[in-house]
Amino acid sequence: MENTERIDEAVQDLKDDEISLIDLFAVLLKYKRMIVVIVVAAMIFAVGISVISLMLPAEKSFLPNKYKASAHMLINDTDSSSSSLASAISSSGLGGLAGLAGISTGGSSNSSLAIYLVSSNPFLDAIVKEFNILEKPELAKSKFPVSDSRDMVKKQFSAETDDESGVFTISFTDIDPVFAQKVVDFSVDWISDKFDALGIDQNKIQKENLEKNIDLSFKEIQKLQEELDNIATSVSRGQSAWNIPSITLTTTKVQMELSAQQEVYKQLKTQYELLKVQMQSESPVFQILERPEIADKKASPSRGKLCIIITFAAGFIAIFVAFLRNALENIKNDPETMSKLTGSRRK
Repeated sequence: MENTERIDEAVQDLKDDEISLIDLFAVLLKYKRMIVVIVVAAMIFAVGISVISLMLPAEKSFLPNKYKASAHMLINDTDSSSSSLASAISSSGLGGLAGLAGISTGGSSNSSLAIYLVSSNPFLDAIVKEFNILEKPELAKSKFPVSDSRDMVKKQFSAETDDESGVFTISFTDIDPVFAQKVVDFSVDWISDKFDALGIDQNKIQKENLEKNIDLSFKEIQKLQEELDNIATSVSRGQSAWNIPSITLTTTKVQMELSAQQEVYKQLKTQYELLKVQMQSESPVFQILERPEIADKKASPSRGKLCIIITFAAGFIAIFVAFLRNALENIKNDPETMSKLTGSRRK
């Protein structure tokens, strides 16, 4: 008997479920016109706003095409460079700021420093000043123009590092592809100059110093050689024959200085060539792999996806409204329920 009762209950539950599904479909069929109208209207609306946004100028469009410019740099995070980075940050006075940004001066990486730099106020202010961001119409009535201009740049700027390859990528998105390219190009040079100012790549700094010293030494050799030539010319013309001892002393002094300067030049040149060989075998701390290009294809928005999302959302809303209307009608047709809602009692 118990088994029979259980079977009967299970059959009844299945019937109830079947009836519930039939009721659901019945509600959808009852309000099918309303559902179709809402979905079609939403679809037309989505297509309409997409077309209108394309027809309007980018500055006035509520859904303008946005273009993305990107640059890629290789940042070397070796142990030696990390130690020089820590000392560079500490000596530059950025230790406190780097700590607030999550960068440890004890075991930091160059990639972390790059991420910090592109989010720092000096970097944002440099972009604002270079491209006259404060003159944009959006900031005309701003009560906090400096903060708002920084926030505007932050929203359009992005930076990320690939941990596996060490490639550091910065991007800027704007309705003007040329402007986006210029901002990224400026950012690349700013970051490169900042790395140089912090003295992180010691080989690069040493190479630049050697080039300057070699150039100065070569100019000094030319100057001394010209001085010797002038002395020889004056002697050959007999202009200073009366002061031969003094000329001899001067010539000897200049020749000694010339020999010393030639030896200095030789040593500097040797160091320079050795350093070039060393740099070829080592990866630089900061290397520009790819500069930004003017984008010819929009990065966003995807109007097709927008139309699909709006259409599906309208479908769900239409179904919800259908069940809501059906529930309200059932309540109105139920006297007992209505009496409870209105507070009246049935006699």
